[in-house]
Amino acid sequence: MKDADEGEYRIAHLRDRLAGDEVAELGVRIEMRGGAVLLSGTVPTAARRDEILRIAGEELGGAPVRADLVVVCADAPDRSEELR
Repeated sequence: MKDADEGEYRIAHLRDRLAGDEVAELGVRIEMRGGAVLLSGTVPTAARRDEILRIAGEELGGAPVRADLVVVCADAPDRSEELR
């Protein structure tokens, strides 16, 4: 990004957009790291991760984006656990 103020503005706007009705995702951390924007945290599905990355690309104006978004499934297990 061209300067720190513009970067912080874009990051704040991205946070607002992710928290809004479109995605409603509050568990993603967003920070500047060495000229790139780092997105980290957990998301419920791969589709949600892809949507977050799409929105980040739109909001950050071509700035490099690094993603450390882990997909964590919270569904009930489909089989019983074997204990030995």
